[in-house]
Amino acid sequence: MQVKLLVATAASVLALGAGAVAQQILPPWATGAVANPNRPPADVARDAARKPAEVLAFSGVKPGDTVLELIPGGGYFTRLLSAAVGPKGHVIEEVPLRGGQDMSAASNGVAADAHFANVSETALSPDAIAKAGPVDVVWTSQNYHDLHLTVLKLDVVGLDKQIYAALKPGGVFFIEDHAAKPGTGATAPDTLHRIDEDFVKKEVESVGFKLAGESKILRNPADDHTLKVFDPAIRGHTDQFLLKFRKPG
Repeated sequence: MQVKLLVATAASVLALGAGAVAQQILPPWATGAVANPNRPPADVARDAARKPAEVLAFSGVKPGDTVLELIPGGGYFTRLLSAAVGPKGHVIEEVPLRGGQDMSAASNGVAADAHFANVSETALSPDAIAKAGPVDVVWTSQNYHDLHLTVLKLDVVGLDKQIYAALKPGGVFFIEDHAAKPGTGATAPDTLHRIDEDFVKKEVESVGFKLAGESKILRNPADDHTLKVFDPAIRGHTDQFLLKFRKPG
């Protein structure tokens, strides 16, 4: 009985130690970005589910980088990236326009916030992506699937080529998105706002990128991939994949 107790205790200590080590390996610029007091409370409330420090650390972003963020939405990661790259870095938001060419209708306001002075924004287009380069990282979070919405009629492979061209040699294309059932290809974006991970890998690699890493940080085996991501039963807790592609060079 004592032996079993000792083994159980040792296992607990090892588990705690492993957790402590995992916490220690997170770079200070990532944890510091999450701790930034200028982040709005609504963003902070999402941190437990989105694990931003871990995601930033995996992505390859580092202080001094220029990051091109596609479809930044409300700016959750824009603010984090701004703090992560620091005053010597730059974050460029590529914002989809709504209702014509008025940027104010689409802007999330981060670029106008003095606390995030290293952020600028421009309207999303292949030309704008090309002009933004050369950049260190192209970042898209929970919206690569949106590029495949049939209503947009986008040439996504062509867009991936523009992203490839905009990156410096050795630069990273980071994708976080909601997982769809394997084998569904590009059919799930319209119905469920998800996308097949293997389809994304093949599509992105087809333009010259090399898969440099993938992470299970945001995996959720309880999500069976049948519900739309906005369904209250799964919203905020979808099974998500993280992929890091690198431009050779």
